[in-house]
Amino acid sequence: MAENIIKTQNGEWEMVCGLEIHCQIISKSKIFSSASTEYGADANENVSFVDVAMPGMLPVLNEECVRQAVKTGLGLNAKINNRSVFSRKNYFYADLPQGYQITQYEYPLVGEGEVVIDLPNGETRKIGIERIHIEQDTGKSIHDINPKKSYIDYNRAGVGLMELVTKPDFRSAEEVGAFLKKLRSIVRYLGTCDGNMDEGSMRCDASVSVRPLGSLDLRPRAEIKNVNSVKFVMQAIDYEAKRQVEVYENGGSIEQQTRNFDQNTGETKFLRVKENANEYRYFPEPDLPPLVLSDEFIESVRNEMCELPDTKKERFVHELKLPHYDASVLCENKETAEFFEKAATGRDAKKVANWVMGDFFAMLNAKHLSLENSPVSAENLGALVDLISNNIINGKTAKDVFAIMVETGKAPDVIVEENGLRQVTDTKAIESIVDAVIKENPDNVAAYKGGKQNLMGWFVGQVMKQSKGTANPALVNQILKEKLG
Repeated sequence: MAENIIKTQNGEWEMVCGLEIHCQIISKSKIFSSASTEYGADANENVSFVDVAMPGMLPVLNEECVRQAVKTGLGLNAKINNRSVFSRKNYFYADLPQGYQITQYEYPLVGEGEVVIDLPNGETRKIGIERIHIEQDTGKSIHDINPKKSYIDYNRAGVGLMELVTKPDFRSAEEVGAFLKKLRSIVRYLGTCDGNMDEGSMRCDASVSVRPLGSLDLRPRAEIKNVNSVKFVMQAIDYEAKRQVEVYENGGSIEQQTRNFDQNTGETKFLRVKENANEYRYFPEPDLPPLVLSDEFIESVRNEMCELPDTKKERFVHELKLPHYDASVLCENKETAEFFEKAATGRDAKKVANWVMGDFFAMLNAKHLSLENSPVSAENLGALVDLISNNIINGKTAKDVFAIMVETGKAPDVIVEENGLRQVTDTKAIESIVDAVIKENPDNVAAYKGGKQNLMGWFVGQVMKQSKGTANPALVNQILKEKLG
């Protein structure tokens, strides 16, 4: 695609990118201990002897973490391996109390899969999944409390992680952004990871290289570590690709290295030369036997699967006759999709979608509310659409009713009756208002009959004003045209 090409005065380049994404597994306890995984606890409160590697402490695998990882693999159309092996990844850092990380290396729990991403131009593209393995998270280093000291919080140490590795299939930052949003949507639907990048429960490493357009070579790459938002991942990738092109065009070379992303400057900065796998001295974890899953276990997890966003979107398009765009927006979030479907049951789905994506979303944003805290329920929003469809109120009055629903939480029919907002469809009653407006405005009547047809909108407005918005607009237009000739 032309928009994925990096053009310079000297030629055209193509970016090649793959991702490693760490997703914290939703479970009440850690992957190898019974310590709590609750987020937001005081520093070093949720820590067991296993988590800080006290002598003699042995890991015990949490079955729920395995189940959640298998569920994620199934959601990504990936192969679930009946046999996987834990390994020790050896390196030193202060937030790694054991001096090694228990992970999976040669034999991961989940094998190859794929994710279909939706691009802004309406196209779709398949991104390959290389593997998903499970491992323990590290502690958290804190460097901004004291200028001379670093602090360690081990609450995160031992929390279960799914590390998802993609194939180097990305050719633009936009594709990476679309993938991260789709992955986040899938794991949230499944309930396997909350996807909150700002809290660190989903973290992304991006490996970026560039090559002349048309070349099939894979050149040395730079890995950008621990980026914590979709926006920043896209910015980091864009910057890094352009940086590498500039180095090559100035006669330089790229070495395989690890970099971080500075959110303030929008730049990637050198951290260290990238390690190779043999530097970690992987070997099988002696305290954990191979993980063997039966076909029955895998099928039991498959039976727990919910309807995923792509399947739900297609159903909304074919069964509810929604446009692809509307279905995509409504299905990005599981709770939103369920809210919409509840509101749309037995009604014109497109009309309900317009209200959800319009006034309802605008209200939540303006009041900084989550869907769970909405003062307007799905049932009441659907009932409001019914009032419009049954000509009990018109569209303008409906907006006024919705505003009162937001403030009071009352049902729309109650608000209509309490405030006398029921639409007037009595032809004689509307005729009397029209007659009064015509009688009071002879100059505008003459101007209209003299050819100023745009005055019709003014007359409609006057009638609606005098009826306090309750007159049926279609009848108002019809009667005015008859009266004005």
